[in-house]
Amino acid sequence: MKTKQVLAASLPLLLMGALAACSSGGDDGGNQATNCTNTIPKPNLPVVTLWAWYPNTQKVVDNFNNGHDDVQVCWTNAGAGGDEYDKFQTAVTAGKGAPDVVMLEADRIPTFQVQKALVDLKDLGYKDVKANYSDGAWKDVSVGDGVYGAPIDGGPMGMIYRKDIFGKYGITPPTTWAEYEAAAQKVKDAGGPLFGDFPANQPAYVTALLYQNGAKPFTYDPANKGEISIKLNDDATKKVLDYWAGLVKKGLVSTQDQFTPEYISGVIGGKYATYLSAAWAPGYLQGAGVGKGADADVWATAPLPQWDPANPVAVNWGGSAFSVTSKAKDPALAAKVAFGVYADDASLKDGWQNQIIFPLNLKVLHDPTFVDAKVAFFSGQQANKEVYVPAANAYQGMTYTPIGQYFYSAFTKQIAAINSGSKTGSAAADALQADVVAYAKQQGFTVK
Repeated sequence: MKTKQVLAASLPLLLMGALAACSSGGDDGGNQATNCTNTIPKPNLPVVTLWAWYPNTQKVVDNFNNGHDDVQVCWTNAGAGGDEYDKFQTAVTAGKGAPDVVMLEADRIPTFQVQKALVDLKDLGYKDVKANYSDGAWKDVSVGDGVYGAPIDGGPMGMIYRKDIFGKYGITPPTTWAEYEAAAQKVKDAGGPLFGDFPANQPAYVTALLYQNGAKPFTYDPANKGEISIKLNDDATKKVLDYWAGLVKKGLVSTQDQFTPEYISGVIGGKYATYLSAAWAPGYLQGAGVGKGADADVWATAPLPQWDPANPVAVNWGGSAFSVTSKAKDPALAAKVAFGVYADDASLKDGWQNQIIFPLNLKVLHDPTFVDAKVAFFSGQQANKEVYVPAANAYQGMTYTPIGQYFYSAFTKQIAAINSGSKTGSAAADALQADVVAYAKQQGFTVK
C-alpha cells in the first residue's frame, strides 16, 4: 500500500556529519515494551518493539505472538507514513526512542540507512528467506550490497478503467502509449470525459513511468564513498515527460491532484476513463467510496500500456518493509520478527483477501487461491492472474537514494510547471536535473 506522499524537510546527510547516528545496542528507555497497542500473551519471553501502521497489524502481531515461543512483539502505531517517519527521525537525531523494528516504505530506507539508523540484514536471516521473494522485491529494500528491509507488500502497476465509458465510445484497453493517446483523442472528439490524470502531487507514480521507458534516474552505492549518478534529463525521461505534456496540452487528461476529495468525486462521477495505479488501488478506492453507488460494477483492469509491447517493462508504485533499527537490543531477534511478521499464511491471507495489501511473498504469488481470485471490485475479474501477478513477477526493482524525498519535492514542482503550460516536458527535465544535482552536491555527494 502507498501512503499519501508526505514530503519531509530536507535534512543534512551523514556525509556532512550533521546528524547524530543511532548507536547500536544499549538501552535508552525508548524501545521498551511499554504502552503496547497489543496485549502480549507470553510476557515472560523476550520482547521486540515494533512500529507499524497497516489496518490489520493487530491481527498480524497476534498471529505472530501466538505462534512463537521464543519472542513476542510489542506493537505501537506511531502514525501512518509521514507521521511515523517524523517520529523516527526525531528518535534517530536524539539517539534514543527508536523501536527495534520499524515499518518503512521502500523509498524511505536509504534516507535512514545513510544515517546509520538501520541494520544490514544480510547475515541476520536473509539467506534463509531470500527465496521467498523476487529479485525485484529485494532490490527495492537494498542499498548497495546491503539489505535493510524485509519486504511486506508492493504495488505492481496496471490500468484501471471504466467499462461503461470504454463501451460507450468503442474503446478496447490500449496496449501501447500511442494507443492510449489515440483512445483519449477519440473519446474527447466524441464529447466524452478526460481519459486519465497527470498529478503533480504523486511524483513517485510518475517516476515509475520513467522507469518503464528505461530511464535510470539514480545510481547509488554507499560503498562508493559519497558518489551518486543522477540522470533526470536523459532521452528516456524527456520522452515520457514530453508525452504527458502533450496529453495535458491537448486536454486529453486532467491535472488534478490525487488522493483528494476532488479527485475521488471525479472518479465516482465518471470524469476519468482510466486510473493508472497499483494493485493496492482497489482497496484504496473502495475505502474512499468508489464502486458503491452509481459507479458499481463498472470497473476493470488491464496491463499498463507499454512503449514497446515486444519488450514490456513492469513497474511498481508503493510498497513497504520491516527494517531493524540500530537501537535494537538484540538485532538477531529483531530480524527474526522483521522477517516473520506478516509472513505467516494466516496474516498474508487476511491481507490480500481484504484488499489491504498486495503481498510480495512468493508463497502467495504462487498460490492458486490468490492468483485465481475473483476480485469483487472488478466484478469478478481475475485481476491478479491477468494483471498484477505477472507485473509483480516481471518487476526488476528500483534504485532509491538518500535524496529521494528532495527529488520528489523538486519533481512535484516540475510536473506542476508542465501542467500549467509554463514548461515543456524536456525543459522540466533539464530544470529537474539542475535542481537535484545542485542539492546533491550541497549535501556532500560527488555527482557522476
